[in-house]
Amino acid sequence: MVFAEHNKRPARYMDQHILRAGFSLRGVINMRKIIRKAAAFLSAAAMVCSGTASVFTAVPDMTAYAADTNNDDWLHAKGSRLYDMNGNEVWLTGANWFGFNCTENSPHYLWSGDIDDLVKDIADHGVNVLRLPVSTELLYNWMIGDPDPIESINPNNDPSYPFNVDLIKADGSIVNSKELFDILLAKCKKYGVKAFIDIHSPESNNSGHNYGLWYGKSFEANNGKTVEVTTDVWIETLAWCAEEYKNDDTLIGFDLKNEPHSKYGGAPVDAIWDDSNAPNNWKKAAEDCANAILANNPNALILIEGVEGFEGHGAWWGGNLRGVAKYPVMPTSGTSQIVYSPHDYGPIVSDQSWFHKDFTEQTLLDDYWYETWAYLVEKDMYPLLIGEWGGRLDDGDNEKWLGLLRDYMINHHINHTFWCLNDDSGDTGGLWKDIQFGTTQDASGNITGHTTINWDETKYKTYYYPAIWKTSTSKKFIGLDHQVALGKDGVSLNDFYTSYAKSEGSNLDGGKTSDGKPVEADTPTVTETTAATSPVTTASTTTSSPETSTATTFVSTVYASSGLLGDTNCDGGVDVADAVLIMQALSNPAKYGKQGSDKGHLTAEGEINGDCCNVGDGLTNKDALAIQKYKLELIKELPEK
Repeated sequence: MVFAEHNKRPARYMDQHILRAGFSLRGVINMRKIIRKAAAFLSAAAMVCSGTASVFTAVPDMTAYAADTNNDDWLHAKGSRLYDMNGNEVWLTGANWFGFNCTENSPHYLWSGDIDDLVKDIADHGVNVLRLPVSTELLYNWMIGDPDPIESINPNNDPSYPFNVDLIKADGSIVNSKELFDILLAKCKKYGVKAFIDIHSPESNNSGHNYGLWYGKSFEANNGKTVEVTTDVWIETLAWCAEEYKNDDTLIGFDLKNEPHSKYGGAPVDAIWDDSNAPNNWKKAAEDCANAILANNPNALILIEGVEGFEGHGAWWGGNLRGVAKYPVMPTSGTSQIVYSPHDYGPIVSDQSWFHKDFTEQTLLDDYWYETWAYLVEKDMYPLLIGEWGGRLDDGDNEKWLGLLRDYMINHHINHTFWCLNDDSGDTGGLWKDIQFGTTQDASGNITGHTTINWDETKYKTYYYPAIWKTSTSKKFIGLDHQVALGKDGVSLNDFYTSYAKSEGSNLDGGKTSDGKPVEADTPTVTETTAATSPVTTASTTTSSPETSTATTFVSTVYASSGLLGDTNCDGGVDVADAVLIMQALSNPAKYGKQGSDKGHLTAEGEINGDCCNVGDGLTNKDALAIQKYKLELIKELPEK
């Protein structure tokens, strides 16, 4: 049994990938060499790149900088695909940009590049969404109104060298981390890029990703209070963030925790996935956190990573989603916002048994991918977003793996965010190779600042560019904003569905064309999830505490039906939507029960059809679970005995 323990952080922060079991002595020795080199680089980089920013001590304005007046770009799930509010399919093809999770409290390379230039260049290269790692500590200080100062950035508003002028306030002080985040969102909005945050670690720590749990660390908050990161604190900060940005659809979602895993990073216990109330049960924690976020913003996407080990099967940190088949995350308001987000890497990051052959897409599916995460899309259960993939180029097996995963994601509409933009990720490198800021002076003496950004063109063009969402023949990048085009060579979502989808399609489905419905620019602000009225795109469950259950049971007096067993919504088939309706009816009978107000409420026939586990005991949560088991082929027929 091999548990692939996957760590990721920049080389300057001693990046390492270590196999917990089956790691050779030679591998350990080589890893130690890497760590020593990383430590040396860290010392050099600290001297070259660090700087002390002015600390803004006044209570900041906590209003989101980039409020969206339309608020019409929220997404939802149906089956394994993601859609906009009018039912147009979207494809998230983005990249990671870390740094907010680190002690610098800011995206890396803002020390050498202007924020406007960097975001514009990101958009111009077709990145339609950014995964932004943060820490619970960072969000906590934002929540209490005492944000951290930013480090390693030295903005300058001197006309002779105008560098990151956007980060200097009217009084001459430098923005704090919260204000920087809001400026970043505003720049994303300007260039048609969306974003979601990822809780990379409990504390702001450049090696914090090594710690495998979402709780159990402590930090000193900026108000002087020592804060222990409990599950409640973690949930509280994310719920606050959801409330803070609920009117800004630039921030479209929340990746709840980066790579839950084992005790390797100092955690007291392993992260597990089951139906228990254990404090280290990641499935329960994710469900509770999703409920809190969706209560404040029902439109946000909830990205849930896997664990490391499940029932004797190992995986990359964050990669193991085998548990979803038995114990899916079921928020009370439904599953329309749930996206599962495994991480996957090649042999250059850490060798694995499935690479010990002349591997192909089929062998990777057979040996690892399918049972670990791919079944969720191949069975059309839930959307996937590969939150991290990438790696260095080796002219060998790692590039072979990159190409195979790239093609599999394209062919199966799998969303993804490449790791990473930053080149200071020690084990993977980045898409950026070099970033330098300079100035030019025209004939009139006017000085203009500009950033030169050199991309790793081979990595970008060979592996990332083909997996970016773009029109089929004209190769225009497709954004996720309905009105704002993605960069200089891109189009907005409305542009695509009015001008390109029908004529040439995109690089999904081999250029298959389709009709789409644009979203009007004057769409009013969305205050409730648009998917909540459709049993196909939503799901719900009851909430329970260790002591009591709040589930309601509908008792049926008729134990046979002329309909299809399991077909709760009476649409002629059995799928996840039927399980969804059961859970909705149990948790909110006033809306979804037989006399409910929703147009998709349970009917008398549906109640009979849905009683497919222990037939005769009425509708219960077990019936919903039985339908999911049937869909996943864990049971061959209904009813479940």
